Amino acid sequence: MRSGIGYDIHRLVSGRRLVLGGIEIECEKGLLGHSDADVLLHAICDALLGAAAMGDIGRHFPDTDPAWKDASGITLLEKTWRMVSEKFCSVINIDATIFAQEPRLSPYMTAMTEKISDSLGTESSRVNIKATTTEGLGIIGDASAIAAMCVVLLE
Repeated sequence: MRSGIGYDIHRLVSGRRLVLGGIEIECEKGLLGHSDADVLLHAICDALLGAAAMGDIGRHFPDTDPAWKDASGITLLEKTWRMVSEKFCSVINIDATIFAQEPRLSPYMTAMTEKISDSLGTESSRVNIKATTTEGLGIIGDASAIAAMCVVLLE
């Protein structure tokens, strides 16, 4: 068994869609990034790669490569899992937290969990997603950014 940790943060800006966990979220702002900037899926990718001792998302999908411009986080997750699954047979569990002052994410959690578990070919009971605010503190608290962190256990 191997564990990995992932973290990502992106700035919120006008004129972008907000995508978290592969699900489009109703919001006036979206996350700025080379890809769709899905911080949740990027954190999961980093956790998977970390558990497999395969570096990080930037090594495999660099933001300097035009091939990954506007890439879907689901595409990155599926490609990451294909690489990692060559070494490990299954995900034991994924536990992730999204840090966002707004928007309210609870209505989207089930859809995110199902999208992620489907992409990894695992049961939804192995994927746990939580959301929290920072009580108005810092760049997340002033709604300038959204972050996510994740722990993964592989067998």
